[in-house]
Amino acid sequence: MSTHARWKLPLGTAGVLVLAVGAWLVFGGQAPEDTAPSAPPATVTQAPSPPPVFASTPAVPRSKDGGLDLVGAAAAQVQAAPPDEEPAPYPVDLEALRAKLPGNLYFEMDAPTKDPAELSRREGVKAKWNALYGKVLSNEASEEEVHQYYEHRRQVSEDAIAFATTMLQDYGDKLPSEHRGLLELSVNMHRTRLAEIPRQESDALARREAHAQRQKEWRAGGGRQP
Repeated sequence: MSTHARWKLPLGTAGVLVLAVGAWLVFGGQAPEDTAPSAPPATVTQAPSPPPVFASTPAVPRSKDGGLDLVGAAAAQVQAAPPDEEPAPYPVDLEALRAKLPGNLYFEMDAPTKDPAELSRREGVKAKWNALYGKVLSNEASEEEVHQYYEHRRQVSEDAIAFATTMLQDYGDKLPSEHRGLLELSVNMHRTRLAEIPRQESDALARREAHAQRQKEWRAGGGRQP
């Protein structure tokens, strides 16, 4: 679907709840345990529900680092809607947002696309950062690589905040209240992440230094365990 079009989005609350719970789990929340009912409910036959508004489908790239892909979700829902159903217009002009936010990672990594080459490129970029994150966790990254990884994390969160706040400023009075709430939630989550990055980066550097010191002592001892 062309990003020049204004997409249409049915107003379904089920998808909003799915994304809200998913975002909470991404940030360390716990899903509440179901409480067993005193008696089994009567079986009720229902017509199949339409796909959730924010379901993860091939048409909607997965949100980067916990961000909320509202525009991509809208495009996916249009494709999933029955042909005889006319959803309400979704008031977002993605190209206008792109012009206001040149270089924003949303358009580099998360804007809706079906281009196989572009999807392959995005997967390669994600694999690169995942590999670097693995090196940071295992204390095998160089000092420069640690700084590089956390600088990327800063850019991810700063760009997510810029995208969400611009969308709220330009379309907040036209968006459904559920979507405004999700955009505000995204902003708050990424602000929290930005606040935590200096400590996380400092801890990673300290672990790396301690690991390097242990290796140095191990080599000085002839490679023998103490």
